[in-house]
Amino acid sequence: MITSRVARRGVVRMTQRALTIDMSACRLSMAGVRHVRQFGDSVVACADAAAPIIQHKQSPGEIKAEFRKQWEAEEERAKLGGGLERIDKQHARGSLTARERLDVLFDPGTFRELDMLKAHRCTEFGMSQQHYPGDGVVTGHGRVHGRVVYAFSQDFTVLGGSLSETHAQKICKVMEMAVRVGAPVIGLNDSGGARIQEGVDSLAGYADVFQRNVDASGVIPQLSVIMGPCAGGAVYSPAMTDFIFMVEQSSYMFVTGPEVVKTVTNEIVTKEDLGGASVHTAISGVAHGSFPNDVLALRAMRTLLDYLPSSNDKSTLPVRDVTDPADRPVPALNHLVPDDPNMPYDMRHVIQQIVDHGSMFEIMPKTASNIVTAFARMEGHTVGVVANNPLTLAGCLDVDSATKAARFVRFCNAFHIPLITLVDVPGFLPGTDQEHGGIIRHGAKLLFAYAEATVPKLTVLIRKAYGGAYDVMSSKHLRSDANYAWPGAEVAVMGAKGAVEIIFRRDNSQEAMEAHAEDYTARFANPLVAAQRGFVDDIIEPDETRRILCHDLAVFRTKKMPEINRKLANIPL
Repeated sequence: MITSRVARRGVVRMTQRALTIDMSACRLSMAGVRHVRQFGDSVVACADAAAPIIQHKQSPGEIKAEFRKQWEAEEERAKLGGGLERIDKQHARGSLTARERLDVLFDPGTFRELDMLKAHRCTEFGMSQQHYPGDGVVTGHGRVHGRVVYAFSQDFTVLGGSLSETHAQKICKVMEMAVRVGAPVIGLNDSGGARIQEGVDSLAGYADVFQRNVDASGVIPQLSVIMGPCAGGAVYSPAMTDFIFMVEQSSYMFVTGPEVVKTVTNEIVTKEDLGGASVHTAISGVAHGSFPNDVLALRAMRTLLDYLPSSNDKSTLPVRDVTDPADRPVPALNHLVPDDPNMPYDMRHVIQQIVDHGSMFEIMPKTASNIVTAFARMEGHTVGVVANNPLTLAGCLDVDSATKAARFVRFCNAFHIPLITLVDVPGFLPGTDQEHGGIIRHGAKLLFAYAEATVPKLTVLIRKAYGGAYDVMSSKHLRSDANYAWPGAEVAVMGAKGAVEIIFRRDNSQEAMEAHAEDYTARFANPLVAAQRGFVDDIIEPDETRRILCHDLAVFRTKKMPEINRKLANIPL
């Protein structure tokens, strides 16, 4: 009886979520339902003119429970990135995943992710079927040594870490937030480049990121770690950051890859030889340090951050407890530097004797090793150290060393880090390679950088300072605040031998030349004349160097310089 009545009057089926009405049999009005009976998974409504329809609705609690399950499933999917199989491949290459890298970078339990569920909106070329919450980049903030730091970590397991419109939006968001709160931002780059399926939207995303890099420059420290591929337009974002680290044998950077190079120039080259860590840390100077694996690279980044301020606000400069007395004598300095001005030595040993507990973090140690650039501490305060290194090229300035030091000086000036310059320079490196390479322009960069720097500048002439290089290396004439010389330091246009050959070129007998050289040495192979002219403030004993520098750093900590009314200085790039 029930079955026939259903056939005549209609069927109402209710699943677990909703009541549906099968209109193909007949229409059932609310006034014609008498009662509801369940048959298996179906619900049948029987007509009766006197009874209203009864609908099963989920309670608010049930709706929230269903949503919570969906939300948790999406978060789990986001945490898996491209899936377990791709994660295993990442590990097989010796690399960490995007999230594992953030775990190493940040203090335990401090990272807070943003936009975990943000996904792309592209529907072209089958992208509507590719759903990955997070869209291939993990963004957020946490703490490093207790200080707030923002970061993004590209996930190569998700579509090769390719940059899409929403991927770029996530990166831009954390960069803007970092500027807003005055905190460093770190990019962990591992991306195959632009997401081709999105076309110009992906290119626009890159440009948006580049603009944020420029806006943040000089406002907050921007740091990059290249942990996988970084090719094409993707290279320009890390290139505009302050410091770049690379992982050896697994990371590379280039504008055009080996395939394009082969097509255009018929040159066969590997990714490593074209743009690997060894290339960019020793030849091109693009990167500032390389490390054997992900963990060591990230730990080095943590160490670097410990020297840097959070922003260009002077009050954010880190200060550590003083455990190395400022007045500590350094007798080793009396013997580390050879008396013979032509004898090489490693200036890094001198630096380690002067600074707190030998605390020195060298920047670009494999590039232009004839000059040392490093962060260190004096009485717990961060300082930047620039020093000629006679161990390489006798400490001469050349194209690469001038560019390396100029970049470092400008960073220190932007973030209120005092500069200590240790000078032992015989001049600029001569030769057609240097002249054709633009030594005039590149040398001018270093001169310009020192001249425009308004942070405290302290200079010590260790052994010699010849020619124009004397002027360039933070001389008193470039408004260095305190200039000192060790007793054996030479300040002259050039060395004695070269000078007398020019001055007395007509009197070229061996005996006369030796006599003239001795006379020239007696007059100029010491800092007395420079001290008499006021070009050095004092002649100091080597073992007193640390005490005097610490005293001056404390004095000049409140230094202020009047601003010149101009929009921007035009450094000779």
